[in-house]
Amino acid sequence: MKILVAVKRVIDYNVQIRVKEDNSGVVTENVKMSTNPPDDNAIEEAVKIKESGKAKEIVAVTIGEDKAQETVRKALAVGADRGIHVKVDGLVEPLAVSKILKNIVEKEKPDLVFMGKQAIDDDCNQTGQMLSALLKWPQATFASKIEVKEKTLEVTREVDEGLETIEVNVPAIITCDLRLNEPRYASLPNIMKAKKKPLELINATDLGIDTKPRIEQIKVEEPPKRKAGIKVANVAELVNKLKNEAKVI
Repeated sequence: MKILVAVKRVIDYNVQIRVKEDNSGVVTENVKMSTNPPDDNAIEEAVKIKESGKAKEIVAVTIGEDKAQETVRKALAVGADRGIHVKVDGLVEPLAVSKILKNIVEKEKPDLVFMGKQAIDDDCNQTGQMLSALLKWPQATFASKIEVKEKTLEVTREVDEGLETIEVNVPAIITCDLRLNEPRYASLPNIMKAKKKPLELINATDLGIDTKPRIEQIKVEEPPKRKAGIKVANVAELVNKLKNEAKVI
């Protein structure tokens, strides 16, 4: 079995996001970047499946500017065998990402495609579903448990009502939830070994895919400051404020 894992470079989840002075976007200069957290879970699950003897090769792929290679190198340090970097400058929307991944899938012919359930920067939660539609492959989203069988996968999904278990045929698209596993840290020796692992560079323009954004971003603003809380003397005052000020009852 061959597994392709898509990873994305985003602003680290511990960083306080700041809006640019001209409201054109968020500040990314001199800001710590890292792998999108659910993508770390996707890589970890692929490595665990390989360690169990049910997969022979893991290919990590990322789409973005030159610095996106750092994300692939981290995946290689954790256990991926090869890396692919599709170079694109500027913003790439989920549909363009899906079309690029479709091209890579048709070239690499993996049995499974893993990716995070959504990215923490745009929060779209669309790429896996779009890729599934383009490839006409079955999908299992929000996976919190994956069991590999002979020609199928049994996937437990996080849904609003709780947990749902489904079975999908292989090949399939799987989007991974944070509860799926605990991603391992890359050790220093493995980080050094990752530098020698093959990493293929592809220009998105060579794939003939239009990556021009279809959504125009007009303005980015910080959310309004939250008002300070207040204390009430009794239940009657609380009800009065909920009714006449908050107008929720």
